[in-house]
Formats: sequence, C-alpha cells, structure tokens
Amino acid sequence: MEKWSLMTVTVLLALTVRWAVSLGSYSGAGKPPMYGDYEAQRHWQEITYNLPIRQWYFNTSDNNLQYWGLDYPPLTAYHSFVCAYIAKLINPDWVALHTSRGYESQPHKLFMRTTVFVADLLVYIPAVILYCFSLKETSAKKKASTCALCILLYPGLILIDHGHFQYPLSLGLALWAVLCLSHDWDLLGSVAFCLALNYKQMELYHSLPFFCYLLGKCFKKGLKGKGLVLLAKLAGTVLVSFAACWLPFGTDVEQIMQVLRRLFPIDRGLFEACMFSSPTHCPDKVANIWCSLSVLIKIKNVISPRTQLKLSFAVTFLSLLPACIKLTVQPSLRGLKFALVSCALSFFLFSFQVHEKSILLVSVPVCLIINEIPFMATWFLLVSTFSLLPLLLKDGLLLPYAATTPAFLAVCLASFSILDKTSAEDLQLKAFSLSLKGYVSWFKSFPRIVRSLFLLSLSLMGALSVLSAALPPPQRLPDLFPLAVAVVSCLHFLLFLVYFNVVILWDSKNRGQKKIS
Repeated sequence: MEKWSLMTVTVLLALTVRWAVSLGSYSGAGKPPMYGDYEAQRHWQEITYNLPIRQWYFNTSDNNLQYWGLDYPPLTAYHSFVCAYIAKLINPDWVALHTSRGYESQPHKLFMRTTVFVADLLVYIPAVILYCFSLKETSAKKKASTCALCILLYPGLILIDHGHFQYPLSLGLALWAVLCLSHDWDLLGSVAFCLALNYKQMELYHSLPFFCYLLGKCFKKGLKGKGLVLLAKLAGTVLVSFAACWLPFGTDVEQIMQVLRRLFPIDRGLFEACMFSSPTHCPDKVANIWCSLSVLIKIKNVISPRTQLKLSFAVTFLSLLPACIKLTVQPSLRGLKFALVSCALSFFLFSFQVHEKSILLVSVPVCLIINEIPFMATWFLLVSTFSLLPLLLKDGLLLPYAATTPAFLAVCLASFSILDKTSAEDLQLKAFSLSLKGYVSWFKSFPRIVRSLFLLSLSLMGALSVLSAALPPPQRLPDLFPLAVAVVSCLHFLLFLVYFNVVILWDSKNRGQKKIS
C-alpha cells in the first residue's frame, strides 16, 4: 500500500511539472505562414475530419501537402480524427476546412494541451509505472517510485511533448511492448510494437532489437518444435496488426504507395535535416555525425546523392550489427533494452533525414536502464536534453529548460547517488576492464576520471546554454551557437555509442534474466 502511495505522489509531481511547462509557448506560436508543429497537429485534425480517407495523403485543392501535409502512418491519422471529432463538438471553428488555418486561441490551446495530457495518462505514464514495478532486482523494487520519478521527470520528453508540442503515443506503445515481453507475452508485445510503428515510422529505430530478440527466442526454443510455432504465431500477429491498421487504404494499391511516399519522402532530399548540407544552409543543427562533419567537409558537394544514401546505410548497418548479432545469439530482456539504446543511437547518428527530436527514441530506452547504470543514464539524458537547446530556444522554452534540467539532475543525485556509482562494476565494465588488465594502467583511477569528465561535460553544456541564451552570435557566424551545441552533443553521443556497445558485447551474465526454453 505504501509503495502505491509513493507512486501516486510521483505521478502527481510529474503531472504538475507537465502542466507548468504546458503554460508556456509552443512550436510556431504566432509565426505565420507555416507556424509550427502545434499547427501541424491541428491541421491534421482539420484534414482527417473534413476529407474522405482516400484524400488524406494526396495533394488536392482541399489538401495542400506543402502546408503540413500528413506524413505519418495511419494510426496518427486516426488519432487526429478522434481529436478532431471532439474538437468539432466543442468549437467547430477549430477544425473548419481552410478557415481554421493558423487558428490560435487560449481555449484551443487548452484543448490541444489536454489531448497530450490524456495521451500521457492513458499510454505513457501507466507503462512507466508498471515497468518500474516489474523490475526484478530487489533493490529496484524498493526504489520503484524513485525510478519512476526519474523517468517521468526526464526533461527532454516533457519539453518536446508539453512545450514544443507532440504526442508521446509511439514511445508509450514501445514501452508497452517491452513490458509485455518482460512477462513473456510475446504476441501482445508484438501487437504493441506494431501499433507504435504504425503511429510513427521513426519507431523503425527500435525495430531490429525487437526482431532480433524474438527471432533469437525462436531459435532457442528450436525451429523444429516450439520455436517454429512461436515464429508462425509472431508472423501472423504482425500481419494481422498491420492489416488492421492499413485496412482503409488496402483496397487500392495507389493509396498504399502514396502513403509510403509520404512516410519516406526520398524525393524531397535524402539528407534534408542537415545530414549532408552546408552548415550555412542548414536550418536545424542535428547532433549527428553528418551535420558535425559538415563543419569541416561539405559532403553534399563532394559525393553524389546516391553515394550519400549508400554511405549512410552502410555506416548505420555496420554500427548496429554487433548489438543485433549478440541479441539474436543470446536473447535476454536486459540485452533487448541495451540493444534498443545502441541501435536507436546508431540510427540517430548515421541515418538520413534525422530530426533533432529523434534523440528521444534513444532517451526513452535509456530511461529503462537508469536503475542499472544510473550514472551513465543520467549523463546521457542530460546531454540529450542539451542537444535540443536550439529548438527549445526557437520555441521560447528557455525558462522551462533552465528549470527542469537542473531539477532532473538533482532528483537523480538524490535517488541514485550517481556520483558514487562510477566504478567499473557500477558502469557494467568489469568484464571489459578484466580483459584489459595489464594493458591499461589507469583503470585504478577510473572512477575519478569518469567523475571529472562528467563535471567537465556539465560545465561545458552549462556554458554553451548560457551563451546561446544571452549572447547574439557574430554576424559572420549566425549559427555558431546551434552548431557548437550540435557538435558537442554529437561527440558525447559517439562516446556513448562506444560505451553501450562495449557493455553489450562484454556482457555474458544477462543478470536477472529468466532462462528461455
């Protein structure tokens, strides 16, 4: 009873923080003609309510795809339709075709913010709570509420969902998939992940770890017996889930192809979000390898678009291959969580058409292992929030950023004493350190070195945050601060990628995992 009381307080605190952030500005507020993501979500409600399904993804006189055309999978469209139906009952002007474009009012803002709260309460927050209660370690059970508090107070997700404006449904559904797999509900887990993927195509970042884990589980059971039966059930579940989501579009091949073209808009440029652009022509500085390299090499001018695609695919594939192979050969829930982190980070760093918000696809899996490696998880989550700084400043969210980030650090310090968790064993590097014994002499001072690097990192991020907010950039270098944030964040992410892969490859214990038979 006591643990539920603590969890109730945790949820109320998390909701209070979300409410406070939602009182501020949002993406594109008062900035015609395109406004921002808030208007995109409202516009999708307008389109899905007023137009027949067959026109949702097509360019017509009533649906100008150049103005926030729908470019997410069917579940996003269905969700927009449900929100639009409710909006129509409250105030038809909010979703009136054509005339509602750029609609801004306090009642409408309250409605839109409420829809995000409802999505959080129904999908994301329950998944986090149940996940924290399901942790197998005894110490983690005692800290279920504190673990949940750290996850629910992660500032990156709060600032993007309740500040910038987007829905947490795909990430919440992915969490439900992990939760189901942790209870051996493989078919339900497959359904949950299929729903996540059909809400946002960026869930492809997580697809390989789920696939490899379930395939490895089938291999362990034996493909001539129970494993083959499980494989057949999983395949059927995936097919039925996708068929149900795509049913309204399945009667016409051209409909399906048009939706796919909108989901994967190769024609608009493979690397539109700073991937291989010149830094002087890149509107959003993404903290991945291509944007950072563009400071030194204008790759867009050096290699052809086709070669860019091949290079991006090859580097992404090679960087995630070790974790996927290990997970297939040794499937475990622990391995799945670390592989979700590693693979999503590989996609973020090396794939194309990456948006800065995509770092949340890495951050949420990192939240799942905050009880296992609290120091490194906290460090990563702070860096991921910092990487969003240029976007947050553009949306007028400096104050929420400045308030929630130190608060999150303070909660993690109080909950996990992270500065005391820097030994090789605490960082899951004991096996790796033993393999290097005799070759690397500085492992004895490893904890002190790690703490020093952490404090240096915090100082650097703090300084760049202050400079970005307080000083105008030089006229000759208008993107100096956003680019500095991107490069510094990218360097951090590269080191984190190496770290997570080392943990994965040198982990032979799979502690706390049930034997798959």
